[in-house]
Amino acid sequence: MDTLLVIINIIALFALIALLFTMQKKHVSFSKRVFTGLGLGIVFGFIIHLLYGTTSNITTQTIDWFNIVGSGYVKLLQMIVMPLVFISIVGAFTKVQLTKNLGKISFLGIGILLFTTGIAAAIGIASALGFGLQGTELTAGEAENARNEALTENVKMVQDMTIPQQILSFIPANPFDDLTGSRPTSTIAVVIFASFVGIAYLGVRRKQPEPAELFRKIVEALYAITMRIVTLILRLTPYGVLALMTKMTATSDYGAIVKLGKFVVASYVAIIVMFLVHLLLISLVKLSPVTYMKKAFPTLTFAFTSRSSAGTLPLNIKTQTDSFGVSEAIANFVGPFSLSIGQNGCAGIYPAMLAIMVAPTAGIDPFDPAFILTVIAVVVISSFGVAGVGGGATFASLIVLSVLNLPIAIVGLLISVEPLIDMGRTALNVSGSMTSGILTSKITGELNKDIYNDKSRNDFVEA
Repeated sequence: MDTLLVIINIIALFALIALLFTMQKKHVSFSKRVFTGLGLGIVFGFIIHLLYGTTSNITTQTIDWFNIVGSGYVKLLQMIVMPLVFISIVGAFTKVQLTKNLGKISFLGIGILLFTTGIAAAIGIASALGFGLQGTELTAGEAENARNEALTENVKMVQDMTIPQQILSFIPANPFDDLTGSRPTSTIAVVIFASFVGIAYLGVRRKQPEPAELFRKIVEALYAITMRIVTLILRLTPYGVLALMTKMTATSDYGAIVKLGKFVVASYVAIIVMFLVHLLLISLVKLSPVTYMKKAFPTLTFAFTSRSSAGTLPLNIKTQTDSFGVSEAIANFVGPFSLSIGQNGCAGIYPAMLAIMVAPTAGIDPFDPAFILTVIAVVVISSFGVAGVGGGATFASLIVLSVLNLPIAIVGLLISVEPLIDMGRTALNVSGSMTSGILTSKITGELNKDIYNDKSRNDFVEA
């Protein structure tokens, strides 16, 4: 009987996929199909949850099959992430615009990421204090204890490393190994290696223009092929969002969410406020925040459902260049860097909130201005090297709490609501990345305002 019900669920998923495919054939816009997939996934997931429960054999087997679509889509994006990071950075150096303004673009792009992370940390602190969150209110159950045991290895790695050693971990001893994503800091290592390749190209171009020109053409060809692969994968976004959202709503522990409701609400209040800060920054450079939201929403929706900033990178770059008019050089520079530097949600809000929550257990007044400034500074510095994949917030929190000599057990006590909060954090990470790209492009005069204001330039995936 269980097998029959699982088959019925799979058939239902295929029916919903067929509906989305029909919408594509009728040339319904990409954005509308993504939102439709999101809505259908929420409803379908709730139905599965109500009929079979969260942990039943039927639900487990059903989601296992659904993962072929949802997790399979995320894996396809992750497949192209490291090649895209490498070729994007190298390709950025071959663009005339970047080579003329390399220092300015680097300073602005990375500076805005770090600046917004500092603001995010301050907002996280204000939310934790405003809601009166305290680490002592959290209790450890069986799942929480298991999570803390699983974190033991990461904790030991973080605690055993000094800040200079952490900085050294960014440097790629074997870039080909880092291209496989073997280390938590592999992404920034690939960025550093690609930057060296780009700088070497600039040197060769001055002294040996002919081989440099050949290299530029090869890079451009590889970039064109890589982006074509990206486009092919992105066409699957509505189906991936449908499956991912179904899984989330079907398997969420709603009882635990209610139990930790105050922390969830405080987290999302901080996330929403930081989103508003992004919109404010965009409006300050005389661009429409409404246009930003409309064009960014499909990308943010995928980031929300996938919980992977790295997996969202291809969509992030395409949105910046094709929907917002950000120059390819800047989008290809800022996008990859944002995976490891200045993540507003995972490396900004979350570690700051946890630091404030556990401060009283260490005899520290969380309202002490000196302590608050210290937390913000540590959060900004520690945001370097945080991987843009699921679990990045945990790694960032362990670093921040260890540097501040605060108890780290709280990281494992939030496992039951981690997926729900991580969705909002990831969307905020990606929004911060796109905001940095837009602002950098606008300030350097390389933003195409016609593309930014063109409402029809939001369905680039159809190309």
